[in-house]
Amino acid sequence: MAGKKMNFEQSLKRLDEIVSQLERGDAPLDESLSLFEEGTALVKSCGKLLDEAEQKVVKLRRGADGAPIEEPFDGEE
Repeated sequence: MAGKKMNFEQSLKRLDEIVSQLERGDAPLDESLSLFEEGTALVKSCGKLLDEAEQKVVKLRRGADGAPIEEPFDGEE
């Protein structure tokens, strides 16, 4: 799946497949290293996607001057 931009869910599914393959321990060393590198890149990508999603989830409120103020969204009102 390299070279194709995957969404978060696809990345997690592929990461799960990689972990399963590595846990079996039957892949040759060069293939295991390649899988490890792909998995590392997927973890980094998923982390970035989660960070971006977190930044989008904010609550806006009106400040004293009427300008919007961003606050963390805690989900409780």
